[in-house]
Amino acid sequence: MSLATFNVHSGVDTRGHDFDVVAACASLDADVLVLQESWRADGETASTAARVADRLGYRITEQPTARTKLHAPIDALAPRVGSRLGRVYGPLLFEGEDTRGARRAHEGRPFRTGQWGVAVLSRVPVIETTILPLGKLRGDYAQRVAIRCDVEIDGRPLAAIGTHMSHLTQGSPRQYLRLRRLLPPKSRAAVLAGDMNLWGPPVSAAFPGWRRAVRGRTWPAHQPHSQLDHVLVTPSVTAVEGSVAPDLGSDHRAVRVVLSFA
Repeated sequence: MSLATFNVHSGVDTRGHDFDVVAACASLDADVLVLQESWRADGETASTAARVADRLGYRITEQPTARTKLHAPIDALAPRVGSRLGRVYGPLLFEGEDTRGARRAHEGRPFRTGQWGVAVLSRVPVIETTILPLGKLRGDYAQRVAIRCDVEIDGRPLAAIGTHMSHLTQGSPRQYLRLRRLLPPKSRAAVLAGDMNLWGPPVSAAFPGWRRAVRGRTWPAHQPHSQLDHVLVTPSVTAVEGSVAPDLGSDHRAVRVVLSFA
């Protein structure tokens, strides 16, 4: 079974220009696809992830986690606002985020309001789906969750869990502890994937008995220096192949694995 995790950055690049998310996800060719930062504008029926699912034939389980504003591309900035500041803050602003830098970066830029979240897409049979609540940390603007999809491959069950964790500065170790308690036992065939907002060694330490299936730099996509996007597996799961995808248009690079399990 192939699995990929991809932070799609609300379907825009770091300057706020749309990129072809469907084509990017099609290039990953994954049986199970975990997407972070899927975005749905108010008044629209389909999110970023839902459009991918519809076009590529996936079943989708999606959970919104925050209210956000998505701003027009940086080219639309007022002349007195520098593009460097706009790139630092990016096109997205959380509801309630009101720092001086954020206000300056987005001043004069048109925006749309909407919902931002995480999704797990599957083109293999899904037995059951469960939303695992991780709570909201102080300093974070999102109500974090993990999505568990129990899938079936040739009559064998596998628990596939997708998530998008808070930042270390927001207290994510407490969140990691919550998630660890909600994961299936290590005796089960299971895979955990997502934007962990944390480097590999502390992620491994947070989930004893699980191991990283791919090692490679994923962020920022144009010139990555850190791995924030991870796939972890239990002992009965083997990573036959694993790689970091090229820059597909987002601010993160995707991670793809091929798994076998008993």
